[in-house]
Amino acid sequence: MLAIRPARPEDCGLLLAFVRELAEYEKAADEVTATEADFRRDGFGPRPRFEAAIAEWDGRPCGFVLWFYNYSTWAGRHGLYLEDLFVRPEYRGRGIGKALLVHLARLAAEQRCGRYQWQVLDWNTPSIRFYEALGARRLPEWITMRVEGPALTALAGR
Repeated sequence: MLAIRPARPEDCGLLLAFVRELAEYEKAADEVTATEADFRRDGFGPRPRFEAAIAEWDGRPCGFVLWFYNYSTWAGRHGLYLEDLFVRPEYRGRGIGKALLVHLARLAAEQRCGRYQWQVLDWNTPSIRFYEALGARRLPEWITMRVEGPALTALAGR
C-alpha cells in the first residue's frame, strides 16, 4: 500500500540516498556534491528553500519528490517547480510516480499556483511520454541557461 508523507529532518540521509540514485539513473552520479547537512539547513532550517515528500510502499521508502516555489511576473502568481522525482526501480509500475505528481498538482491547485513545471532530460523518452499522457506539454521555445562554479564566481565579480 502506498503512503506519501512530508519529509522530516531525520530523512536527510534518505533524501541524499534518493538523489544519488536519481543521479546514477541520469548518468551523472559524480555530479552530486550535496550533503545531509545541506538538506537539513536548506529544507528544515529557519528559512526553508525547498519542501519534500517521501513515498512509502508498505512502510518502506520507495521514492521521493522535492520542490520549491518560484514566481511568474506575467501571471502575477507563484508557481510550483518540481526539482526531483524518483521512484526506485523495484517499485516502478505501481503508480507511485503518478501519485507523487498528483500530490504536487493538488498542492499547486490548493495554493492557487499559476503553474506547475519541471524539466526532463531529452533522452528520457519513457518519462516524456508519461508526462505528456498526464497532460504536460513541452516548451520547445525555451532553452535552459545556467551559470555555476567558477563562471558564477566570475559573474559575481569575485
